Amino acid sequence: MAELLFRDDPYLKSCEATVLAVNGNAVELDRTVFYPMGGGQAGDSGQMSGPLGPLRVIDTRKGASADSVLHLVEPGSALSPGQKVEMRVDWERRHRLMRLHTAMHLLCAVVKAPVTGGRIAEDKAHLDFDIEMEKLVKDDIEARLNELTSSSIETKAVWISDAELDATPDLVKTMSVAPPRGEGRVRLLQIPGVDLQACGGTHVRNTGEIGKLTVARIRSEGKRNKRVTLAFA
Repeated sequence: MAELLFRDDPYLKSCEATVLAVNGNAVELDRTVFYPMGGGQAGDSGQMSGPLGPLRVIDTRKGASADSVLHLVEPGSALSPGQKVEMRVDWERRHRLMRLHTAMHLLCAVVKAPVTGGRIAEDKAHLDFDIEMEKLVKDDIEARLNELTSSSIETKAVWISDAELDATPDLVKTMSVAPPRGEGRVRLLQIPGVDLQACGGTHVRNTGEIGKLTVARIRSEGKRNKRVTLAFA
């Protein structure tokens, strides 16, 4: 099991860690600042510096257990369990992901419909909604989103028990993605007066940090999926 430092402080850019296991180009550590792909958010990239020099971390994925993280390094590494490494996340990329992930929470609040899926990349993000297309008005959505970002609302991560989540199922708003569980507790992202939902991703501290957004596209992705794509203006 790894100590997931990004859960408590997504602004940590680096950490020292010990190699637990190596399987091909997948490296497991005892602690990490790297977020593994999940909840629609892309996995982190960055650098791993060890006794044999720097290695590029090209992607980060979840391992077999809830707290296992696989750091996928460039081919040709020769790391061994027990070695000490320094991890440094590609911060500019991560921060864009954090801004867009928080923007997705704002979009959930603006478009009041069940969420059927979504994806967060470093330059754009989208959510799919179960809603009639004519109810999605680009200018209205964009104006409301930018009102929320300019309001500079502080965000907050809070924890509840699995039992509390089971008793409040409406805290899970994405039909296709379940929140991370298995520890007896679940993390929520709270944007006071705007949104509260279960989410294990990384987010900015304040909606003002997101910056101005544009609705890049609205289109149908099937009978029940109407996709709203956001990008930075």
